[in-house]
Amino acid sequence: MTHINLKTAIPGPNSVALQERRAAAVSRGLGQANAVAVQLARGSLVTDVDGNTFIDLAGGIGMMAVGHNHPRVVAAVQAQVAEAIHPCALVTNFEGYPALAERLNALTPGDFPKKTLLANGGAEAVENAVKIARAHTGRAGVIVFEGAYHGRTNLTMAMTSKYGLFKKGFGPFAPEVYRLPFPNPYRAPDGMSSEQWIDWCCWNLENALVAHIDGSALACIVIEPVMGEGGFIPTPARFMHKIREICDRTGAVMIADEIQSGSGRTGRLYAIEHAGVVPDLLVSAKSLGAGTPISAVTGRAEIMDAPHLGGVGSTYGGSPVSCAAALAVLDILTEPGFLEQAAMIERVIRDVWEPLRGELPIGDIRGVGAMMAVEFVKDPQTKEPWMDLVAAAVPLAVGRGVLLIRAGLYSNCLRFLPALDIPEDILREGLNAVVDALREAYAKARPVVPAQEQPVQPVPA
Repeated sequence: MTHINLKTAIPGPNSVALQERRAAAVSRGLGQANAVAVQLARGSLVTDVDGNTFIDLAGGIGMMAVGHNHPRVVAAVQAQVAEAIHPCALVTNFEGYPALAERLNALTPGDFPKKTLLANGGAEAVENAVKIARAHTGRAGVIVFEGAYHGRTNLTMAMTSKYGLFKKGFGPFAPEVYRLPFPNPYRAPDGMSSEQWIDWCCWNLENALVAHIDGSALACIVIEPVMGEGGFIPTPARFMHKIREICDRTGAVMIADEIQSGSGRTGRLYAIEHAGVVPDLLVSAKSLGAGTPISAVTGRAEIMDAPHLGGVGSTYGGSPVSCAAALAVLDILTEPGFLEQAAMIERVIRDVWEPLRGELPIGDIRGVGAMMAVEFVKDPQTKEPWMDLVAAAVPLAVGRGVLLIRAGLYSNCLRFLPALDIPEDILREGLNAVVDALREAYAKARPVVPAQEQPVQPVPA
C-alpha cells in the first residue's frame, strides 16, 4: 500500500495560485521550503489544495512529535476555545498556566524546586532565559557556540550562527555574546581525531575564561544538546559535562536550548538526559505545542524568581488554548512506549541511508531518535559541503510526494523530523522517495568525465 497520492503536477494549479497571492501580499523575506499549499493534515500525511497527499518528514521544523492534528490535542483545543480563548496571564489567572507549569516542573531534569515561565515561541523563551540568568547573576556575558541557532530577535540573532541567512543586514546586534568552537566530531580539524577535537574544545572553553571573558562576568552558557539548524549534531557528553563543571565553578547559569531537541524528539523527554547532565534552566517549544504557539523556560526556582515583579511576561504567552494543547501533548508523550518509537525511526533512517555510502556523496549520517540528518559533501577527504546538491534534491523530493527541509551551517544536510508514531511503512516509503530524488539530483550534478584519449599510433614507414 502506498500513501503518497499525487493527482497533479507539483505544485498543482491551486497551489500555484495561492503561491502567487503569497508573493504579492507577503514579505519576500519569509522563506518557504516546499512549494505546497496545505489543505488538510493528519498524523504523518498532508494533503494540499489540489488533492495531492504527501508524507511529511519535516514536521513543521520539528513541531509535530505527536503528528498533525492529534485527536486528543484537537479535542483539548476545541474544549478550551469554547470556554475562554485568552484572558491574558498578565491580567488574570486561569487553570492552564499553573497546570502546565506544574507538569514541566515535574518532568524536566533535576531533583530540586523548579518554576516555569511561558512564552510564545523559541526565540522569546531563549531571550527570557538569558534575562533571567542575568538578573540572577548580576552579570552580562553569554557564551554560545559556532553553528548554534537560538532565534531571530536581536539578542538571539547575536547568539545565532549562519550570518548570511539569519543576520545579514539586521545589525548591530546585542553585545556581550561570546561565540566559541563547537566539537562537531565529523569536522575535526586535519590531523586531529574526533576525541582530540573534543578535548581541544573543552580546553578552549576553559581558555575562553581568560581570553574572552572572566568567569566573574559570565551570566550563562547556552547549549543545544542536539544542535538543530546547525545540522543535528549531538553535543558530545564530555563537552556537556565540561559546561556543567564551568557553570558550577563560576556561578554561571547553564541553559539547555531544547526547542527542537526536546519534547520527546530524541526518545527521551529532553535530549540532555542522554548525557546525564542537569541544566539550571531548560527552554522548550516546538513539539510542546503540537503546532500551537507556546514555549517555556523551566528551571531552578531561585533563578526563575530573580527578575523583579513585572520584569518578564508577554501579552499572549501561555494562552489557555496553547496550554491545553501542551498538556495534551505531555499526556501523549509520557504514555508507556510512545517515546520508544523514536528508536525505530533512527534505525530505519540508518538502514536506508548507510548502504548508500559510496553510491551517493554522503559525508555523515547522524542524530538521535527522530532527529536525524544526512550530510552531503563533494569530496569525502576534504569534506567540502555540497549545498547545491541538497538544494536541488528538496524540490525533487516534493515532486515525489515528500515534504522535506535542509539543515546545517552550510545548508548541505537533509534533516528528518517525522512524528514519533509514524508507521514504519510510511517512513520507508517517504525515505525511498527522498533517495530517488537524491539519485536524480546527483546524476544531474556530477561532472561528465571525458573518455581518456587514445594515444596516437605512429604511421608505419
